[in-house]
Amino acid sequence: MSELTLSPNIAGADDFYAELLAVHEGLTKDESDALNARLILILANHVGDRDVLRAALAAAQRSGGQGDE
Repeated sequence: MSELTLSPNIAGADDFYAELLAVHEGLTKDESDALNARLILILANHVGDRDVLRAALAAAQRSGGQGDE
């Protein structure tokens, strides 16, 4: 089993962030949400490890701001 990597691990992270913003440019909120959902599913499929994906869900839930108040 692989472990979830939460420390910075993207080469050229600022460039990736700019690319991410660029693919959302001109989209409506619904289109942007749909793009994010597709991206999540594509990356989850690439990871493939259910334990890692569960850990990622838990980490996102903890840091998402919903229910943290």
